[in-house]
Amino acid sequence: MGIRLLMLLMVLLAISSCKKDEKENTSINGTWRSLGSGWNLQIEDSTRYSFYDVTPSSCLPAREGNLKELMGALELKEDTLSLLKGVITYRFIREQQLPELCSTVIGEEKKNDPLYNFEVFAETVNEHYAFMEINSIDWNTLYKQQKSKLNENTTDADLYKVLEETLEKLNDNHAYLEATDEVYEALETQEPHEQNDTSGAEGLPEYGDFQIAAMTAKHHLKEEMTKDSWLVQWGKLNDTIGYIQVKSMWLYADLDIPKSLIEEIGFVDAYVKTFYTMYEGDYIKKEEEGVRKVMDRVMQDLSPMGSIVVDVRFNGGGQDAVSFEILKRFTSEKIQVATQKLRYGDQFSPTIPLYVNGAPEAYNKPVYILTSQQTGSAAEAFAIATMAMKNVKRIGAPTSGAMSTALEKKLPNGWYFSISNEVYMDNEGNNYENMGIPVDYKQDYPEDRQTFFRYIANDLEEDQQRILEAIRQLSSK
Repeated sequence: MGIRLLMLLMVLLAISSCKKDEKENTSINGTWRSLGSGWNLQIEDSTRYSFYDVTPSSCLPAREGNLKELMGALELKEDTLSLLKGVITYRFIREQQLPELCSTVIGEEKKNDPLYNFEVFAETVNEHYAFMEINSIDWNTLYKQQKSKLNENTTDADLYKVLEETLEKLNDNHAYLEATDEVYEALETQEPHEQNDTSGAEGLPEYGDFQIAAMTAKHHLKEEMTKDSWLVQWGKLNDTIGYIQVKSMWLYADLDIPKSLIEEIGFVDAYVKTFYTMYEGDYIKKEEEGVRKVMDRVMQDLSPMGSIVVDVRFNGGGQDAVSFEILKRFTSEKIQVATQKLRYGDQFSPTIPLYVNGAPEAYNKPVYILTSQQTGSAAEAFAIATMAMKNVKRIGAPTSGAMSTALEKKLPNGWYFSISNEVYMDNEGNNYENMGIPVDYKQDYPEDRQTFFRYIANDLEEDQQRILEAIRQLSSK
């Protein structure tokens, strides 16, 4: 009888322990590891959060703040924590604790050790770069080749050159490397500015993206309706066709930037410096709010038109959330428009669907998107999403093929870099990295950036007629 009672007590204790664990696991407090981004997230007392960038040899604090910043974007299901940033959902799984490295203090000497910084950089690339196979990269060979150029006496300038060269060899469309002013000054001392090769282009005009976009809109708009916007121009292409020129997929947010900062470093640099002080999710929401106000005015003016042209040929990108906020004006219901997955190690995160939310008073008549090889990044997210929209066709040339979201990281020495860790696909699982989003009606645009800009600028009337002819062709099918 005593043995049976003892066994019963043991079973009850086990059940009680399981229930206790189950109860604890319903809390978001604790340590979480991301699937595909190399982040560890620690949440304490339901009040504070801390992000860490983790590799096998490093754990670097990335951002910390009040949990209120994240709460609207967090969702816990079973033992998976989801974090929504813009249109992308990042998944985290529960860990017992932070890696031991996160509690290790790194001395200044090691922080600035070129070999250590290269190793952290290389571990990030090896773990997360998504296009080794597509770009035919033999990473082990490249890693050894690049590391052999470094030693403990390597200067910061030489380390920068090795890292930059490595990114170039990866053929990563979204890679960048940002060091300190001192490094750039040292590089200029080592390598004075080379004269640009102007053979064959001497005396020809050079255009910026915004400049050529504004020139095109000014010519094509029979009736200008633009109000209180420098990033979007709109009006009538003719009596029945509306025209929207979208110059970028960012810079819409009201960030309350000090005028003194703008005067000191210029608007764009001041904008960037300001949003880097914010939690990224909050910043993206402000971008959405900004473009939403513009698009409210646009659609109010253009909704009576028989069809609409949206020109993103000169749009280099920005935020996918801005693209989707614009696109929701052209579908009356929520639709899945793409999928994405993130690389980590020898596997990928679960494939996640991406959606465009519909608008109650959506414009469901024909829409024509103009794209070119200069349509990049978030503007390509815009283009790939239109493949799932029945009333939308694409005219021009395939986009640049820089689809992936950039994974931004910080090195121990304080430098920043990014690589592409995301595979962005259409609803059928097709990946358009490097190839670009295809069009329904092809125009023979020059591939070179300035040659293409001059091609448009030199005969704007012909460009307009080509657009109208493409619309006639597509509308007759």
